[in-house]
Amino acid sequence: MNVTIKTPDEIAKMRIAGRLAANILLMIEEHIKPGISTNQLNDICHQYTLDHDAKSAPLFYPSYDPTDTTAFPKSICTSVNKVVCHGIPNDKPLKEGDTVNIDITVIKDGYHGDTSAMFHVGEITPANKKLTEVTQQCLYAAIDIVKPGMQLGEIGACIQKIADKNHYSIVQEYCGHGIGAVFHEEPQVLHYDEAKTKLGKKSKNYSLILKEGMTFTIEPMLNLGKRDTKLNKKDHWTVTTKDGRNSAQWEHTLAVTETGVEVLTARAGEPYFNG
Repeated sequence: MNVTIKTPDEIAKMRIAGRLAANILLMIEEHIKPGISTNQLNDICHQYTLDHDAKSAPLFYPSYDPTDTTAFPKSICTSVNKVVCHGIPNDKPLKEGDTVNIDITVIKDGYHGDTSAMFHVGEITPANKKLTEVTQQCLYAAIDIVKPGMQLGEIGACIQKIADKNHYSIVQEYCGHGIGAVFHEEPQVLHYDEAKTKLGKKSKNYSLILKEGMTFTIEPMLNLGKRDTKLNKKDHWTVTTKDGRNSAQWEHTLAVTETGVEVLTARAGEPYFNG
């Protein structure tokens, strides 16, 4: 497994990219209300990114060829209600009671900042509110245990305990990832406990020892119903729950430090924000 260790200079650049991605989520919140489309949200975020001398990482990913019809066509991912991840912005207006995950990844000075957050459109149901809150709790609990010397798989085991306690399922097909100058790199960061799968075995990925300078995302996806997902065969990007029940996701980009962890995409108001 080829896991890159970032230099202090590289992490400094990722810190700048991460702060920009965090600020985009803070900026867009006031625009999320009934009647606005996810396409409009996309355009606002895209322009903000350009205004800050950065690029959108999802736009035309993975080929970055505008003529590639299989590339992701928008600047952000907007995953509404039953959409688990990689939702493509469109012209359908958001309505009262919707939940939407907005996933932002920017490239600034050659380095990536990747983060996502859940937003409520007006008043939502208590069930969806709790799902959103518990999923964020899973992210925070996983962040809190990250430090040099621990095994990577402890992250998924930590998330699994909280999800099981609240009777939610965890999406297994999609995971966190290493990040830096490259959008997606090793290691893969699983959000479930491998020991509790049908195979009941821990992989080499589980036993990877975290070291100072590693950078990766944690982005748990929890479902109200079953964990099973399906990929849209027309756009080849949008992932939804098979049973049609809601999903929630939160994401941060982290750097392992000498003594613990730094959240590179922390937003103002979060416990990890340094100011």
